[in-house]
Amino acid sequence: MSAEQVEIEVLSALSQIAAAEWDACACPEAAESGRPEDPFTTHRFLSALEDSASVGPGTGWQPRHLVARRAGEVIAVAPLYAKSHSQGEYIFDHNWAHAYERAGGRYYPKLQIAVPFTPATGRRFLTRPGAETVGKAALVQGAVQLAAENGLSSLHVTFCTADEAKAGAAMGLLHRVTQQFHWENQGYTDFDAFLASLSSRKRKNIRKERATAQDFGGSIRHYTGDGLRPEHCDAFWRFYQDTGMRKWGTPYLTRAFFDRAQETLRDDMVLVLAERDGQPVAGALNFIGRSRLYGRYWGCIEDHACLHFELCYYQAIDFAIARGLDTVEAGAQGAHKLARGYLPVQTHSLHWIADPGLRGAIEQYLRAERGAVEEEIEVMTEYGPFRKTVTEET
Repeated sequence: MSAEQVEIEVLSALSQIAAAEWDACACPEAAESGRPEDPFTTHRFLSALEDSASVGPGTGWQPRHLVARRAGEVIAVAPLYAKSHSQGEYIFDHNWAHAYERAGGRYYPKLQIAVPFTPATGRRFLTRPGAETVGKAALVQGAVQLAAENGLSSLHVTFCTADEAKAGAAMGLLHRVTQQFHWENQGYTDFDAFLASLSSRKRKNIRKERATAQDFGGSIRHYTGDGLRPEHCDAFWRFYQDTGMRKWGTPYLTRAFFDRAQETLRDDMVLVLAERDGQPVAGALNFIGRSRLYGRYWGCIEDHACLHFELCYYQAIDFAIARGLDTVEAGAQGAHKLARGYLPVQTHSLHWIADPGLRGAIEQYLRAERGAVEEEIEVMTEYGPFRKTVTEET
């Protein structure tokens, strides 16, 4: 069945579709009360962003979600936004915008299929099982048509899966390769087993950092599910504000998001808090997927040596091993993660550019960038912290 036989609807709010219909496409693996593979594309997470006014009017992220129906049944959905800037994306196109506008073009608004403020890889073309091919084609066609009919400069699909990137490229979209740092669980029984896989120098350094961090004068605790209380989110909001103002100028998420998250997302989150005399002084917020832990936010109101590494990286590894998770995604940027067991991996995005001249220039740039990223990943992996296996000739 072709994409032309599928009806596409554009929603201005996620409340316009039932959670069960959206999640049947976004996380069908969670239908039997299981954990979603990707917590960020669930109806409850995206709704928390909208209900808290973290996205919507005045934010530069205006919901335009796509819904594909066949014979009245929802077979595919995509979290789509009209963007008036390029903030909060983490696969950035600022230079493309500047070049196009210097040449007299109008780059904004543009369309973005993404999870706002969330540099985590996951499916972006969300389809019901059995409708993958027709659903994906309908969503791509619908998004491109929406951009073209409204005279928009571009459509971007960020942090999609490698399979989606391959399929999108086959449909004529430009494929971009970038990188992040992920920790992979090689069946470790505990943190010491992970350390045993590292070179002696890196192993000693991590032990020293953990000892230094845990000597801050308090204790480190994990809060998740019903144990994650409103007062914990109150504390983390203070940390998040401090980090947000230093990194971005204005925090992306509103205070109301953390209230909403505690109400509806607490089973999807684990908050790691450093507490002294009963008062939180630093914290790291993670989201839990079926096979992955996603490190998202960190903040503090006191500076303590190595505490950032402990809460964000080592506690995440501890949690992943204990829960049998395969991967820890540590978010965007940060080559310092390499020495702590997080290796570089490819991340992917897709791009449709309306102007032929701009498209040609970007296509040439992406080809060169892809080669450079692949080479950088190879070099950094070679210099990673893991012990080298030496094969002796016989």
